[in-house]
Amino acid sequence: MEKIFVCSKNDLPEGEAIKVDCQPEAIAVFNIGGSFHAMNDKCSHGNASMSEGYIEEDGTVECPLHSALFCVKTGKPLCLPATDPIATHPVVVENDSIYVLLKEQQQ
Repeated sequence: MEKIFVCSKNDLPEGEAIKVDCQPEAIAVFNIGGSFHAMNDKCSHGNASMSEGYIEEDGTVECPLHSALFCVKTGKPLCLPATDPIATHPVVVENDSIYVLLKEQQQ
């Protein structure tokens, strides 16, 4: 797995998200109650950035374009119009730095 640096823990306040530009797709990283979660940044229903979505205390994020709700832990869509999940990724915190673990691409 490839380990991608996101930011310092202090740079991602509770209830906020950050977009990480990486290949093959940008990643949205969320701080929900001091727990960090990552998913692909693009909504599975349309071309919207999930890091710009509305984050709820219950661990859901609302697409800013279509109002679909997703679980940030599983990527599962929780209401229409979205029906497909968004891929999620493991997050690790080391020495106050946040990293996302991505599967390495096949060459």
